Amino acid sequence: MSALYWQTIGEGDRDLVLLHGWGLNAEVWHCMIERLTPHFRLHLVDLPGYGRSLGFGPMSLEQMAETVMAAAPAKAWWLGWSLGGLVASQIALLQPQRVSGLITVASSPCFAAQDDWPGIRPEVLSGFQHQLGQDFQRTVERFLALQTLGTQSARQDARLLKSVVLNQPMPSVEVLNGGLEILRTADLRQPLAKLPLPLLRVYGYLDGLVPRKVAGLLDVSWPNSPSIIIAKAAHAPFISQPDEFAEIIGTFVAENGI
Repeated sequence: MSALYWQTIGEGDRDLVLLHGWGLNAEVWHCMIERLTPHFRLHLVDLPGYGRSLGFGPMSLEQMAETVMAAAPAKAWWLGWSLGGLVASQIALLQPQRVSGLITVASSPCFAAQDDWPGIRPEVLSGFQHQLGQDFQRTVERFLALQTLGTQSARQDARLLKSVVLNQPMPSVEVLNGGLEILRTADLRQPLAKLPLPLLRVYGYLDGLVPRKVAGLLDVSWPNSPSIIIAKAAHAPFISQPDEFAEIIGTFVAENGI
């Protein structure tokens, strides 16, 4: 029996759905709850097959988006981090009438590097896929360590991410491989250019997985979508700079809310 883990908490009059990244679960947002619940009704979700959302196998990006959307409020703001940014973006493309606005965090419409596009080298993602079958735990830990590299609180932030993974059921190798396959193959650059919704992109200056050059390239091709680069952050800016991050989110929604 498959069931999506979904927790709703908060006093605000706006719904905000938070989607986590690869390998993790909704507990990654723990430090944001007290900062965001005065302003929002938060929806904390474990993506299908991750954390407490048990019984799901590997999915395509569209299948994942449809599964999450089926449990979502009729209309909400959507905030997706990393892989969650792709899922939230796909939801906005599939059913824009149900999305008040979209915020992507340390995410890219195309994670894989191409000739004219910065990102993760496809062979690195393929390497992670190969290594998952050999040493599951160490591969996940290496990926988590990459996400905090370069920040002043890197060691502490990596420990926090690791505890988030270990305190909940671990995703299967198949589900993790499916997530890496989405990161390796998805490319939403063209579809999102026409998105008729408020879209904010938040980046970490030190991010080694989504290079800050992505922000500048999308500033040109998506001129209606503002970007913010958080100076001392890497791939998890809401963990290393929680107050600044919460302020950015609150301001953007207040300025673009109806």
